[in-house]
Parts: sequence; C-alpha cells; structure tokens
Amino acid sequence: MDLSIREHIINNFKGDDYETLKQAIDESVESQDEVTLPGLGVFLEIIWENADMELKNELIEIIKERVERGLEEEKKDTN
Repeated sequence: MDLSIREHIINNFKGDDYETLKQAIDESVESQDEVTLPGLGVFLEIIWENADMELKNELIEIIKERVERGLEEEKKDTN
C-alpha cells in the first residue's frame, strides 16, 4: 500500500490524546527542524479546513505579521 505523506502523518497521530498532540507540535516548532514542516503543514491544513472565517482571519493576521517581521528578526527576538 502506498500512503501519501498526508495520510502517513494523520495515521501516525490517530488515537493520540491532547497532551501528545500538543507535545508533538511544541517539539516540532522548537526544534526548527525542516523535516517536521510537512507534519505541521498537515496540521495547518486540518485547522484551516475546520475553521470558521473568524479563526481563518486571525491565522492570516498572525502569519502576515510574522512574515513581515521576517525570519532573521524573529531569530533575534529569541536570543
């Protein structure tokens, strides 16, 4: 059977509880490992597909603000 990355990630987290999911997201973000980006992208896709317009607008504002600040400026903020 040939699973897509999306299916693999979803299947990998099926049945996990709140804390496990939160921990996986926190660790992925903190590690800044590009290998975890597809998983975070799948999670964003799930959020986006199930979000109302208010949440989508809030997410877009957060993303827009952080993108405008740029990655380099963000790295300075964490040091």
